[in-house]
Amino acid sequence: MHPLLFLAGLCLGVASAAPQLYQSLDARWSQWKATHGKLYGMDEVWRRAVWERNMKMIEQHNREHSQGKHTFTMAMNAFGDMTNEEFRQVMNGLKIQKRKKWKVFQAPFFVEIPSSVDWREKGYVTPVKDQGYCLCCWAFSATGALEGQMFRKTGKLVSLSEQNLVDCSQTEGNEGYSGGLIDDAFQYVKDNGGLDSEESYPYHAQGDSCKYRPENSVANVTDYWDVPSKENELMITLAAVGPISAAIDASLDTFRFYKEGIYYDPSCSSEDVDHGVLVVGYGADGTETENKKYWIIKNSWGTDWGMDGYIKMAKDRDNHCGIASLASFPTV
Repeated sequence: MHPLLFLAGLCLGVASAAPQLYQSLDARWSQWKATHGKLYGMDEVWRRAVWERNMKMIEQHNREHSQGKHTFTMAMNAFGDMTNEEFRQVMNGLKIQKRKKWKVFQAPFFVEIPSSVDWREKGYVTPVKDQGYCLCCWAFSATGALEGQMFRKTGKLVSLSEQNLVDCSQTEGNEGYSGGLIDDAFQYVKDNGGLDSEESYPYHAQGDSCKYRPENSVANVTDYWDVPSKENELMITLAAVGPISAAIDASLDTFRFYKEGIYYDPSCSSEDVDHGVLVVGYGADGTETENKKYWIIKNSWGTDWGMDGYIKMAKDRDNHCGIASLASFPTV
């Protein structure tokens, strides 16, 4: 149990009367705890109450999905014992500031834009990773884009070290396991002259002293580019160069418990982004009508979340969830 969650549970216990629990859910609660390795102390009753509320919300959403009211389904996952506020405090670590003036990429006019792209099929994308209870999404987004560009250059796909970024990029403005910015991660690799491999500098979901070793460096950044904040520009750039780092609003419970389908929630903000992800493609289900187009997004919450760690997010629907608001990529 993350310490923030334990304290939150204690505060909830002090402030509230004992909740009513449903015995009919006993078996499912026990199974869920066993599946996710959850161990509780005196806060178990309150964690169970939060879990039950989330379960009811998920089931209600899925009933509405079966009635045609939603384009995606939800499912209980490892985050089920957290309130929305708790979840955002320990998972969504993108530190948004006024965007620094940097080079803006202009895609060549002659580039051919295919109707669909999936860079996973071309070997540009490493397996889905898990950031754990760490505000480190920015690091995973940055390594994902850099892994793709290094593959494009060398033909070798090597998993890069998020821990290297978490531990070492404070000078560029990042805050380690307390959050950061994707562009600042690119700036660190450029300033540092390299980034270690995941194998040589493994991830452990917390900050530590910098242990970068130049002899283990397997990637470099010569520059990085911001993508104009329009979905069409993001599509052209993605098709031209490979996977792109992006920032989205991942604050809603519908996103936290997403399972499959095209994610669209009218409450999702196009301006208040808080989570770094990797855009690896785009496409459409069936005919390419407005409500069937999607972005293919690689998340960093493990393979048990979403569609084996991925989500299809609504495309060309007014910059849904801010997908094009803060996109960028490195050059190598």
